[in-house]
Amino acid sequence: QVHLEESGGGLVQTGESLRLSCAISGQIPNYATGWFRQAPGKERDFVAAIVWESGSIYSEDSAKGRFTISRDKDTNMMYLQMNSLKPEDTAVYYCYADSILRPRAEFVENWGKGILVTVSS
Repeated sequence: QVHLEESGGGLVQTGESLRLSCAISGQIPNYATGWFRQAPGKERDFVAAIVWESGSIYSEDSAKGRFTISRDKDTNMMYLQMNSLKPEDTAVYYCYADSILRPRAEFVENWGKGILVTVSS
């Protein structure tokens, strides 16, 4: 069983940066970890993922150029560096661990509880 806990969310202004952290404990991730986000009234959408062992990255187009995913195998931490934030990035951000790099949200094996990021205009 994998336990994930997000931190680092909060309220920022347009154009600012924020780094989300995901602390991973329990069983080492089977294959990949990553981030989804869910804006108010919308579905949970994939943001980015990283293969735990190799560090290979897969990002959604909306995240490329502004968001960077990384992980530290020594501390079992995963990060999402978010730059040039926009109001449309406002959402609850969830970290996950799964045996598939880019799973569908409804099939994700392990979720964190989520953390709110609010970007004011």
